[in-house]
Parts: sequence; C-alpha cells; structure tokens
Amino acid sequence: MAAIFYVSSLSQLSIPAGGDKPWHAVAYFGLAIVVVRAIAGGLPRRILGRTAGLTIAIAVTYAVTDEIHQMFVPGRSAEVADLIADTIGVCGGTAACWAWGIIALTSRDEL
Repeated sequence: MAAIFYVSSLSQLSIPAGGDKPWHAVAYFGLAIVVVRAIAGGLPRRILGRTAGLTIAIAVTYAVTDEIHQMFVPGRSAEVADLIADTIGVCGGTAACWAWGIIALTSRDEL
C-alpha cells in the first residue's frame, strides 16, 4: 500500500507504451497476494471464501481511497477506468492465491 501511495503521489509520471491500466492491474494483483498472506497466515494455504471476500473488500476499498487521493495531486485525476483495472488485478491476485492453495495441497497429497 505504501508503494502504491508513493507512486500515486507523483505529479509527473511517464506513461509506458500500452497505457497505465496494465500497471494498475499488476500493482493491485501484488497487493491482493500480500493481503491474502496477511489474512490467511501465509502461503501455501487453501484460502476460504471468507478470506477471498475480505481480501477483495480491503484491496478494492484501498483502490477507491487511492483514486480519491489522486484528485488532490497536481497533474493527476481519479478515473473509473483505473478503479476497474485495480479491481481486475485484485480479483486476479486473489484467484491466483486460491489456485496456488489447491495446487499446493494436491501436490502435497501426492507425496
């Protein structure tokens, strides 16, 4: 969250080829993994629906506050498209943790 806040605080950002939406998704994908680890107590651990829901709620709420924060940064603005990209990243990161838990448990059971 601190890294996202820092980048959101920068007035002048060079937009990479392909736009900034993929980078929003990547940043929030990573945030979701960190939040899942915090809630579930590490990886690999099969996450429950409660963990996934709480992760999505926390990370998307942070994304909303980040967009609000950007309204007060000169040269930046809040965009619904950014929030959508953030949410896609959060859902992807949460799904990856869920899949990792299944793979890890399946692999361990086969040993």
